Amino acid sequence: MVHLFLNLDGEGMVEPLIAIDEGIFLPSLDENESAPWLALARVKGLGCASFKKLAEHFGDPRRAFSASEKELAQIPSLDKGAIEGLLTFSEWDEIRKEMHRISEAGARILPFSDRNYPARLRMIPDPPPFLYVKGEIREEDERAVSVVGSRSASDYGIKITRDLCQGLASLGFTVVSGMARGIDGEAHEAALGMGGRTVAVLGSGVDVAYPPEHEELYRKICQGGAVLSELPIGTPPFSYNFPSRNRLISGLSLGVVVVEATEKSGSLITAGLALEQGREVFAVPGEAGASRSRGPHRLIRQGAKLVEGIEDILEEIAPQLLGRGVGQKSTLPSLPPNMSFEARKIFELVLARPLQIDEVIQTSGLSPAKVSEILLELEIHGLLKQLPGKRFKVVT
Repeated sequence: MVHLFLNLDGEGMVEPLIAIDEGIFLPSLDENESAPWLALARVKGLGCASFKKLAEHFGDPRRAFSASEKELAQIPSLDKGAIEGLLTFSEWDEIRKEMHRISEAGARILPFSDRNYPARLRMIPDPPPFLYVKGEIREEDERAVSVVGSRSASDYGIKITRDLCQGLASLGFTVVSGMARGIDGEAHEAALGMGGRTVAVLGSGVDVAYPPEHEELYRKICQGGAVLSELPIGTPPFSYNFPSRNRLISGLSLGVVVVEATEKSGSLITAGLALEQGREVFAVPGEAGASRSRGPHRLIRQGAKLVEGIEDILEEIAPQLLGRGVGQKSTLPSLPPNMSFEARKIFELVLARPLQIDEVIQTSGLSPAKVSEILLELEIHGLLKQLPGKRFKVVT
């Protein structure tokens, strides 16, 4: 049980505290529910993969901070550095300052537990504990396709990017990219020009418009979509931030389209991450011998789907849309508000594609008994249907 107390500190100031089981006290941080998630990102030794284990085990991050060393040691693969970081964490003042910076930037935090946290991103091996957001994430953004490519794009690359993204936007898909020069910027502009939605994932703080010439585009994306980042407010666009950022671009999407890329392009990193995450990979062929064509041509030789028009994309991702007509409103059932975190997680796994029970167990990390219990619960509620071979699909 959680109780609210007032504490008189050494300077005579009243500080609210949260009391959690066994007499452990944590600052209430003005009762802001996002602050504990922000704190997890500052725990020394705790990476995104370890965070996911904590979220699955505790649900509420406050429970992770109040847990004993013995309880933390029972979490599979949680290393000693992360345990020590949780037990000794004391940066609550810095968390308060960061919450103030977020507010001043006109941004907000979307924690892992929030119902609007992108379902596909939640399922990757190393999801961020939270996202900094400017703009609005909507349910329709689950129908997303990423389009990435060269910063020094050719006229041909710009044209085909425009054609593909206008087509995707006209059919109700959200276009995801990285707001870089060249292909990325054109992808966002094309989607917005069709009155569609677009999401930009930054390698800087969500308040930093980069490159500078995209400041107006940045403002338009905030109004007609969302700008996301996992990096603290004010973080400059350092080059080492971008490879990690790319996993979010692919993680948000049904598939990734690469339009023009050299063999050392970051777009190929995004394509590789997409494969690891089970996403579709598409590549647009270019002029033979041109340096910008080498990346897409290499992907095609490795098995990426060759794309000449939007129909090539739709052909591959149609099975993931669960039989719904492209551009039609989702008919998926709503989860009851009291549904457990674990049940929501399993529903989202099966939402991506029908799964056999062993696949659910392996992907979710839950025990076989727990998975069987939850699958039965979801089936009783009419949310899942069991197919031959103990495969499960979402009822539409």
